[in-house]
Amino acid sequence: MKPFALSILTLAACVTLAPIAQAGETIHYADGDTALQGYLAAPSAVRDGDKMPAVIIVHEWWGLGEHVKNVADKLAEQGYVAFALDMYGGGKFATESAEAKEWSGEIKGDPALAKRRFLAARDHLLGPISDDLPYSIDPDRLASIGFCFGGTVSLEMARAGVDLAGVVSFHGGLKSAIPAEDRDIKAKILVCHGADDPHVPAEEVAAFQQEMRDAEADWQFIAYGNAVHSFTNPAADSESARYEERAAKRSFQAMLDFFEEVL
Repeated sequence: MKPFALSILTLAACVTLAPIAQAGETIHYADGDTALQGYLAAPSAVRDGDKMPAVIIVHEWWGLGEHVKNVADKLAEQGYVAFALDMYGGGKFATESAEAKEWSGEIKGDPALAKRRFLAARDHLLGPISDDLPYSIDPDRLASIGFCFGGTVSLEMARAGVDLAGVVSFHGGLKSAIPAEDRDIKAKILVCHGADDPHVPAEEVAAFQQEMRDAEADWQFIAYGNAVHSFTNPAADSESARYEERAAKRSFQAMLDFFEEVL
């Protein structure tokens, strides 16, 4: 679904309107005794009983921040229900890289915990997520995307055989903590990678691509020139993790094209 602008006269003559995002809202859910706090954005042009395609968004290692919330809003404008989950609990957001490294390392190093946190969000989304919402989520049109740490988590969900139509990683790490013999890739995969990302060396890229071949997965890998880590995040401004507008726009469009196919 592509957004488009309409004049007042054209708008009055139209029967079907382009989706417009509602204001996002905080969603409280849980993983056992751990309280979690996600962010939901949805199109306003939905009717009672609609079964909607949905995208689960996994945040960067910092936690649930403005970047993924903005992405959720943009996806809602394209006609998707978007749910930015909480991998850490309480919607917390790191203020120091050491803190972010500790929190993300705990999740990445424990595949069972990562899967449980992801499934808590998925199951709540399919739940229904709220009695107040007029629509439901189509479980056959559910995808996951992630940024940096979140890209790694999304790829791990594909490796773990989670029932997803598609997975997109933006500048995510490509290594897996799941033993090779336990991997069961069913989802279609798109990786959007910064060609000059110093945090993901060429050896890791080559190993990932060989893993996909060996698994006979349905996968795509796009490397963006002149892009390093965090190229989609306008707030990233360090030498090794920096916003790159062209790569950000191209990768977002690549994701939308991918969703046109899988969702």
